[in-house]
Order: sequence, then structure tokens, then C-alpha cells
Amino acid sequence: MKKVFVTGATGLLGTNTIIKLLQYDYSVIALVRKKSSWMGEESKNLRCIEGDLFSDISEHVQNVDAVIHIAAETGQNLLSYEDYKKTNYDATAHLFAKATAAGVKKFLFVSTANTLGFGNSADRGNEQAPQLYPFTSSYYAKSKLEAENYLLQQNRETNVVILNPTFMIGAYDRKPSSGKIIFWVWKKKVVFYPKGGKNFVHAEDAAEGIIKAVEKGKRGEKYLLANENLTYKEFFKKVNTISRQNPVMIPIPDLVLAMLGVFGDGLRKLKIKISLSSANMKALRIDNFYSNRKSVEDLRITYQSVDKAIEDAIRFFEKKNNI
Repeated sequence: MKKVFVTGATGLLGTNTIIKLLQYDYSVIALVRKKSSWMGEESKNLRCIEGDLFSDISEHVQNVDAVIHIAAETGQNLLSYEDYKKTNYDATAHLFAKATAAGVKKFLFVSTANTLGFGNSADRGNEQAPQLYPFTSSYYAKSKLEAENYLLQQNRETNVVILNPTFMIGAYDRKPSSGKIIFWVWKKKVVFYPKGGKNFVHAEDAAEGIIKAVEKGKRGEKYLLANENLTYKEFFKKVNTISRQNPVMIPIPDLVLAMLGVFGDGLRKLKIKISLSSANMKALRIDNFYSNRKSVEDLRITYQSVDKAIEDAIRFFEKKNNI
């Protein structure tokens, strides 16, 4: 039985990953802030340990085959690069040092697709494409790219594999995190949508990709975990169909989003935490599209439809909120 150590165990991707690891008969040690925050079922093959990303995990990674580092600071409203660097870079370097000292064979780092260059429907982004604006101005994406580069430079005794998931939708999104996009349209009579788009992937499939990378991932390689490229309008229409609603759909002019971005920049200079910024508003106006060709060919992932991801997310939210 393979043994793995997982961070970010109680988030959307972490929960889905651990559930699948247990299904595949892995032994899992999960780092959590509170054991009560684990949403999945108990298992004899799962041991939750309390701590944070800077805890001394040395004893817990002895005889571990792989460390799967999922935990990250993903908020869009923090005001300085250091706010992201502490969690996304410094903690990653700390965990990697502990894993290497313990002789762990493989270190899987879950990053983001936005460290890679995006494309459009005709020419989609891939693992070789360099990061592009507006994500070069995203403190979150910059901190994840810095961590990627550090790990690849240290890729000697412990094999490093980078996973780059796109926008994940699915069950166990307890905050919610990315699932907030469903609440943007769900149970609304009028929906305002930006004209851009992005790549969506079922969180279950991103979890499957991580496990495939434990088994098949190659040293020093990056793998986009991606599926359907959709405009926001197309995605919202799927939510409407699945939730059996028919709201009025109104596009947001690009100029309005650009002005909101400038307004947000001003507030952020005044030290007001807000997700509005020129970079974030630009991200809503572009086709942020990616290819999953490498993960399909190398990791043999079979991706589910985004419709299934939306259904699973809505079912989870209904159950969680007793709707």
C-alpha cells in the first residue's frame, strides 16, 4: 500500500483527492487545522494530523512515497505580494525541505493554470506557454510561479511534478471557493455576465489527475488539468439549464469592467481589501482557454463533462444549506 502526505485536505480539491486516494487503497496522512473540518468519511487508511504549513512534519513524512501539496492562499483581495508569498512560496519551500530530508520519492505541487500562457478557442494555452498578462500582475499567480520555479531548480533527490488545474467545479466546496461562480447565476432573475471565458474542470477529475501523476507523472514536468473552454455566457446557460431557470442575461460592457478595475486599484492603494483590480477585471474580458492534451496522453485522464461538475456542485450546496 502506497502512503502519501496531503496538505489542503479540507478544501475543494483536497477533499476530492483524499476521497479518491482512499478509493484506490492509498494510506493517507492529511494535514488539517482542525480534525473536525474533514468532510469525508472516516477510514482506517486516513490519519488527520493538526497543524499548519510551517509545522514540523518530519515524523509524518517518514516512509512516505509522495507529498501532495495542495494548500494555498487563493484569495483575490489581499494587498501585497508578501501576503501570498508566505503561504504559496515560503511554506512550499519548507515542506519540500522536510520531504527531501525524509527521503520522500515524489513531491507533487498543485499550482494553477494561470502560471501558464492562455490562448483562445483556435490556439489554446499549453504547458510550454509562458505566463501572460493579466496573470503576470496577479500576486497569487506570481507567487505560484515562483514556487514552481524554485521546486524545479531543486529537482534532484526528490522528483518534482507540477499540476496546473484550471477553474474547478464540484462537490465539497464548503467555503464556497470557486463554486461562488454558480451563486452568481443560481436562483437569479437577472444575470449580468462578462464577455470573456475560461477553462472549467470537474474537481473529481483534477483529483484523478493528481493520483495519476503520483503513478505516472514524469520528473520536472507540468500537467494542465483542464477540460471545457467556455465563455461565461455558455457556462451560465449550463447552470440555468441544470437548475431549471431562465433569467434575463445581460452582458457587461468591457468599458464598465475596465472602469471598475481602475476604481478597485484606487481603493487598494488606500489599503482597502477588495477583489476589484485592473488585472482581475481584465481576466473577465479575455478567453482564458487551455488544452488538456498532455494530461490525456501522458496521465490517461478521462474528463467528465462540466454539466456533471455543475450538477454535483449544486447538489452539494443544496444538501449543505438544506435548500
